[in-house]
Amino acid sequence: MVQVASERFSVAYLILSGTTTAARCPEILAGLVALGFPRVIAIPTPNASRTVSSRELAEVPGAQVVESYYDLAIRPRPPVGVVLFAPCSFNSLNKLAAGIADTLALSVAAEAIGRRTPVIVAPSLNQPLLDHPAARLSLKTLASWGAIIVPPVDEGLGPRLAATERLLAAVRPFAPL
Repeated sequence: MVQVASERFSVAYLILSGTTTAARCPEILAGLVALGFPRVIAIPTPNASRTVSSRELAEVPGAQVVESYYDLAIRPRPPVGVVLFAPCSFNSLNKLAAGIADTLALSVAAEAIGRRTPVIVAPSLNQPLLDHPAARLSLKTLASWGAIIVPPVDEGLGPRLAATERLLAAVRPFAPL
């Protein structure tokens, strides 16, 4: 997947998995809205609700939450858009790289990879999981498919999800003008 900087989208997805850093997702959603996307859709994995509630996500002005294949926002097919998968857990990272799409969130990300539209993956893994051979292989696999990887940062407390500004900077080239 070769990303063209001039390729712009009217839809941005925030796919989030169940890590402690998912609590930052309302802030990330607000940032996507501020980038000017007419439609910003949050799709949590089933485990994400253990960290951030759908209500917290839905309260972000200009964003909508989709938790079902039957939601009108994505019927009859999810609209083409840029996908930001942040935070991406160890489980979700490895499933995505293995081609497993057993949830709506993973299905939307997998379709985007297959469609060759921008997919930005921001793992939120602790050091042992980041060092795990499966995670290293999954990151390499996704990058070879053209996914943009925004690596975790370590500010002295171990790796964490990259700062919101870095995540948004990765999405910005695909935002509407």
